[in-house]
Amino acid sequence: MSEASPGHGGEQGRPDWTAADVLSFLRIPLAAAFVLVSHTGWRLAIVGAAAVTDLLDGPVARRRGSSAYGPVLDPIADKVFMAGAVGVVAFSGSLHLYEIVGVLLRDIVATLAFAATFFFDQPRAIPARWSGKAVTAAQILTLVAFLLSSPYLRPIAWGTTAIAVFAIIDYLRVAPRAQRRVGR
Repeated sequence: MSEASPGHGGEQGRPDWTAADVLSFLRIPLAAAFVLVSHTGWRLAIVGAAAVTDLLDGPVARRRGSSAYGPVLDPIADKVFMAGAVGVVAFSGSLHLYEIVGVLLRDIVATLAFAATFFFDQPRAIPARWSGKAVTAAQILTLVAFLLSSPYLRPIAWGTTAIAVFAIIDYLRVAPRAQRRVGR
């Protein structure tokens, strides 16, 4: 734990908790809410709220500053939300297991890659890229298609998988040049 009191500067003078962190963190209880409620309208509102927090946390961090762990909190919150929400889709049986894996493929690979960087004691945060944002948008579209019982759910899930594969390749291209160490 840093010697600074919460919100008054942590490692290297960065605050321990920022507005951007709050926006990111909100996706974690939203994930729980998505799992616990069953009303479609509420679930759509939760997906919308999660999407808004994801859209706003980056610009807020750039405008008002970020904490040392904000670059890690944001993707963790993203993955927790998607895992919970897509878990509901999986439990419903609306998609096959391999399609669920496809929808979450970028998140699975990113988590494994990040864990590997810890194994080699070189944890790095890769800045968000448009390909990753495209996957997130496609995942949200997949959730909306599920919630609306769209006949296009399966093709949307496959499209999400294709975008995820592209994003993985894109991130693999830039990962060796990632300079920002986690927590610094």
